[in-house]
Amino acid sequence: MTKKLSPKKKKIIQLCVDLFIFAILVVLDQVTKMIAVEHLKDKPSIELIPGVFELQYLENRGAAFGMLQNGKVFFVFAAVVMLTAIVFVLIKAPVSRKYRPWHVFLVMIAAGGIGNMIDRLRLDYVVDFFYFSLINFPIFNVADIFVSVGTFLFVVFILFFCKEEDLQFISLSIQKKNNYRRPK
Repeated sequence: MTKKLSPKKKKIIQLCVDLFIFAILVVLDQVTKMIAVEHLKDKPSIELIPGVFELQYLENRGAAFGMLQNGKVFFVFAAVVMLTAIVFVLIKAPVSRKYRPWHVFLVMIAAGGIGNMIDRLRLDYVVDFFYFSLINFPIFNVADIFVSVGTFLFVVFILFFCKEEDLQFISLSIQKKNNYRRPK
């Protein structure tokens, strides 16, 4: 006889899976940065694909692509706000197969944001090391990949695969639209 899990237990399991994936992604980001520091800092870049892609050490004190240099307090505040919003959505999301992609994409974004926030708090800069020299693309790291890919996929998913009613659980209103009755 198989006992069905209650919705509350399913939610707890989903959030534990989210936390586990989040931890793995943050560790992956931090380990790659430690490797970059060990093998790239104060050394010439390593060309993996000549004229196209290389590993090049950079201490980024700004945001993506070096914008907003030395804005540590702003970046930490933005990361906390972003993480709070993501946790809110993950907790509020219905336990349903259709919302699993939300969990994956939002956990990627959160892990990338926290990975870079750890660097900012610990070092006062973010360690970047991937460089597409062919197009002179700004140097980036694994956390940036998580944030960029997670955000892109989340936006595509929301725009092309979600219906308006799929987003109703995010509403902060106390009464749902269907329960509202006009006073006479």
